Amino acid sequence: MYPTKHNWKNLIWAILFGAASTALAQSADSAKYELQPVTVTALRYAEQAIKVPLAISILNASDLQNVRGYGLDDALKFVPGVLAQSRFGNQDIRITIRGFGARGAGDRSNAGTSRGIRVLLDGTPETEPDGRTSFDFIDLASAHSMEVIRSNASAVWGNAAGGVINISSVPAFDEFFLSPQIASGNFGLRRYALQSGTNLGSSKLALSVTNTKLDGWRANSSSERTLFNAGIISIPSERTKIGVYLAGTQNKFFIPGPLSLAQFTASPEQANATYLSRSERRHNRLARISLTLDHGLDDTHGFAAMAFVQPKFLQRSERGTFRDFTRYHLGGNLLYRFTHALSASVRSKLQIGADEAYQDGAILFYSLSAANERGTALQQNKREGANTFGAFIQEELSLGSALNLVLGARYNDVTYHSEDFINPGLQGRKSFSGWTPKAGLNYQLSPVHSLYANFGKGIEVPAGNETDPISTFGQDRVYLINPLLEPIRSTTFEIGMKQIFAPVGNKFLRSLSYDLAVYRISIKDDIIPYRGGRFYFTAGETRRQGVEIGANGRFDYGLTLRAALTFSSNKYVEYQVDSVHYSRPGKFADYQNNEVAGVPKAFYSAGLRFVPPKLGGAYVEIDLQGVGEYFVDDGNATSVPAYNILNLTVGLEKPLRLSENFNVRGFAGVNNLSDKKYAASAFINPDIVGGVPLYLEPGLPRNFVVGISFSGSKTP
Repeated sequence: MYPTKHNWKNLIWAILFGAASTALAQSADSAKYELQPVTVTALRYAEQAIKVPLAISILNASDLQNVRGYGLDDALKFVPGVLAQSRFGNQDIRITIRGFGARGAGDRSNAGTSRGIRVLLDGTPETEPDGRTSFDFIDLASAHSMEVIRSNASAVWGNAAGGVINISSVPAFDEFFLSPQIASGNFGLRRYALQSGTNLGSSKLALSVTNTKLDGWRANSSSERTLFNAGIISIPSERTKIGVYLAGTQNKFFIPGPLSLAQFTASPEQANATYLSRSERRHNRLARISLTLDHGLDDTHGFAAMAFVQPKFLQRSERGTFRDFTRYHLGGNLLYRFTHALSASVRSKLQIGADEAYQDGAILFYSLSAANERGTALQQNKREGANTFGAFIQEELSLGSALNLVLGARYNDVTYHSEDFINPGLQGRKSFSGWTPKAGLNYQLSPVHSLYANFGKGIEVPAGNETDPISTFGQDRVYLINPLLEPIRSTTFEIGMKQIFAPVGNKFLRSLSYDLAVYRISIKDDIIPYRGGRFYFTAGETRRQGVEIGANGRFDYGLTLRAALTFSSNKYVEYQVDSVHYSRPGKFADYQNNEVAGVPKAFYSAGLRFVPPKLGGAYVEIDLQGVGEYFVDDGNATSVPAYNILNLTVGLEKPLRLSENFNVRGFAGVNNLSDKKYAASAFINPDIVGGVPLYLEPGLPRNFVVGISFSGSKTP
């Protein structure tokens, strides 16, 4: 039973104050912990997560190992507030954080759109200037840590009202190592990876190469990706750190498309007939080089800078055309920091910075040949560009040893421009701009226990493919960019707490860490799709509120319990659809108080791991994932059924030493142990074909995966 609108407030306050009173009682009896600083992306400098007034989840290498690893959904399942769904078993996932990114799936939303969520790899943005994010460069086989900010981070990052995901591909190592990895599973899953690292004087060089293939369990769902990462981190002096990163990928995947409920029930392995007939697919080839510099002038002043260049060549068979995109994406940032003591008990950390990113390139649409390759008829020839600029200032005041106050603001400007070379009279340009202030307060009850609150404004812009003009009265022959669109503005209020404790004298519970967050988000000018996403208006108002709980407990006898639980209520406060665009002039559909499409009321994960003390690090883990029912259309007429999935994994928690410098690690897993039929993802506001909505993307049936990795090292 889910909370109703009448008891939501009581539930939230009961959870918050109940947890606070319990934590206060436990803090006095807890053992002391030494917390190491971690780089909190939302603040852009190293800080202990316990001191930051934001909801933060940190995943280390052990959290990213022993999984299929094709998509981020394997890694994010134990992060509260984050719903990551694999659309058809490979890397093209749908990520939602507190409702942001909920429309990031479907035929006309670029298949990987996660608007409102900023994704970084080694400090370089995967998110494009218009807010869209693809995951071509993301593979868990080459990831070594991940930081997830679930709070509004727009004050320093711009398009990040839903948070930030920062992934690092450079492992920590002290000596040369070489680690080959092999994984194999059902439906033709084959993954080969090689990682290596070595010291070069005062520098460290890390390399990784991965190749992942999947035949696919649905028709027209095979994929193959090869990914190369290289990173050199140099510390020429005590105050200077330089990073050089090189990455390249070739990623080809076929898209099986959505099914009706009847098709899903009868034969979920089939592809959408139209997608299959056109062999809908994407073939992305990208490269990137990025440079980072962090330099402290003295104990008070310092600066950091980053620059990157990324060429892209993208090909698609999509919606009856063959599409060529040739793009270049470049940008960087510059940040100045000033740290000083205002008094004996007040310390200041001031940051002033700016970000710039630009993407441009040619777009060519051709006819689709009989063999579903590029035809001879050029149907569209244009360029689309986007530029994003942001400047911010942030002040953190440490008031004594317990109280931290963070204040900040950012100015954002995103500009689109477009030219049509077949019809030169069509040109378009539109800018979206605004300020996003931020305030946060963190109070430490002890070194391992804190309470926090924050407030922040957010601004999002429609993604590039969402700026198409409406066609009802031929506006698409007058404009290239919809002149009626406005920025999407949000206001977030959040309170929460974090704690790590180890009860003294408790022989069963060794330690317990948890975090709790309660939030309320109001969104004005929410983006509204018409006719299956063919064009958009920004005219709605939405309210989201929720509770997120994450916990990790270590018990005697080698038991570990992890859990993440999210409850939320997501409603349209104001939303009218002008039915003139559905050939019903003078009519309106009023969706006030309807639930927001694509966001379940509840979802959770729970995992129990048993590591027998006498078996040298071998473990068995069982985890359960559940997602509640949710609507896929704004009219709340079509829904995705709730589901629960059980997974089982056995493996080695610690490497098995075969010799002094040679180790082996392995695992075997069964996903969807009970062979549950479920929809892993869905098209939001789907097309209606013959009176039937096509919206369900079936999840993988029971499948097995086995992996083994070796690690050799040599002390220089």
